[in-house]
Amino acid sequence: MALGAETLPTTWQEPIPLNHQPKLPAFPTWVLPDWLRDFVEALTEETQTPPGLAGTLSLAVLATAAGGRVVVQLRGRWREPTNLFTVVALPPGNRKSAVFSAMTAPLHAAEKLLMSEAAGRIAEAEVTAKMAREAADKAAAQASKAEGAERDGLTAEAIALAQAAESLEVPVKPRLLADDSTPETLTTLMSEQGGRLSVMSAEGGIFDIIAGRYSGTPNMEVFLKGHAGDWLRVDRRTRDENIDEPALTMGLAVQPDVLKDIGQNRSFDGRGLLARFLYALPESLVGYRKSDPDPIPDHVAARYDRTITALTLSLAEWTDPAVLRLTPEAHQALRAFDQRLEPQLRARGGRLAHITNWASKLVGASARIAGLLHLGQHLEDGYTQPISGDTMDAAIEIGDYFTTHALTVFDLMGADTTLARARILLAVLEDNGWESVSRRDLFAKLSRSEFPSVGDLEPVMALLEEHGYLRTDTPPRTGKRGRPPAPRYLIHPQVREPKA
Repeated sequence: MALGAETLPTTWQEPIPLNHQPKLPAFPTWVLPDWLRDFVEALTEETQTPPGLAGTLSLAVLATAAGGRVVVQLRGRWREPTNLFTVVALPPGNRKSAVFSAMTAPLHAAEKLLMSEAAGRIAEAEVTAKMAREAADKAAAQASKAEGAERDGLTAEAIALAQAAESLEVPVKPRLLADDSTPETLTTLMSEQGGRLSVMSAEGGIFDIIAGRYSGTPNMEVFLKGHAGDWLRVDRRTRDENIDEPALTMGLAVQPDVLKDIGQNRSFDGRGLLARFLYALPESLVGYRKSDPDPIPDHVAARYDRTITALTLSLAEWTDPAVLRLTPEAHQALRAFDQRLEPQLRARGGRLAHITNWASKLVGASARIAGLLHLGQHLEDGYTQPISGDTMDAAIEIGDYFTTHALTVFDLMGADTTLARARILLAVLEDNGWESVSRRDLFAKLSRSEFPSVGDLEPVMALLEEHGYLRTDTPPRTGKRGRPPAPRYLIHPQVREPKA
């Protein structure tokens, strides 16, 4: 309710600068499974890095192990896969590479084991296929030399041998990980791997590749569909590639400037690529780091490596994904989260209105995280048990963490139009030197390209009021009939002061 003139305070507090950002929360490591929490916290201590770096990467590691092999059943036909797109941004000198290497090491170990186990089958299949092709070629050569009825019989035999040779498939080398691959290469790799793949990189070069560094044309189809799990078909000159249920995971550790750059690429935002990432912008510890931190205990590191490797191998051979269901308590927790989130998406005054594309995916992303935490808590038989309410609460806490960080990241990328308009409006107030102004008079001074309608002023004025630059003054109503008096805006004295 707006303040009446008689209740307005007579003094003004110092306004809060528009570029002021609240202190972002630390990653809630306490909600991770104990074996993962212990390693993340120990790695954070040893490397003297913020917990958001290892914490965010830990989710991408779990998603690499489970993506394409497990889905979460929410309601009706709504299912969420367990692959994730994550990106954590820190300035240079924050030891991103050291943390990245430690977090992903067991994935590389699992990939090598899968390759080693498949090597014998691949070699046998290659020899068998080679012999079948040679037999078909020999039969074709004999048929070409024969005549009459003998030729017909040998031709039929050659055709049968050729068809048999063609039907033999040589297994491809198992792959879990890719780095800065082109979209075309990624599509081929995902097709070969049954739709499952993870792009893990300690750099941001993949965004340049998506933007068309090599092709000259942005190509993000495999990323969009790989995140959502939508059917992907690509027609090549040499073959067709069909992926029924793609499951692409991305775990990136980049510099903040990379986020600024991708925010300038309107095709990323327009196609919805930016809305698919979970963003973390942890506070740098450079200048405050210990010179002699505690090392990671051997048993903690060994347990982490062993657990990630075992989880990855146990799910590697699954063709049909396991379906994780929710307990009634988990359903209720997710429903309450959805109800809390929905009003924040409103175009007028919603906290998340300017990042609706991102925030509208948050319930699904939290469900994905819940599935990953559940698998990490029930390593032997997670697919046989439903997700508990406590696990869903933990996932929602992580979702709230990413929400707060996303607000700052999208501001960094220039996506917060309310904040941008507030800066424009503040400049107009400074130029005109009003003590107070009506909404109508203020709107007359504004560009229609920035403020198409009077309604566009509402969230901007609310933001300036929150920051202390103005107050809403609603005159008292003098009669029972007619419209109530239009409010006026009282302007902070500092805004009216001449600028040196």
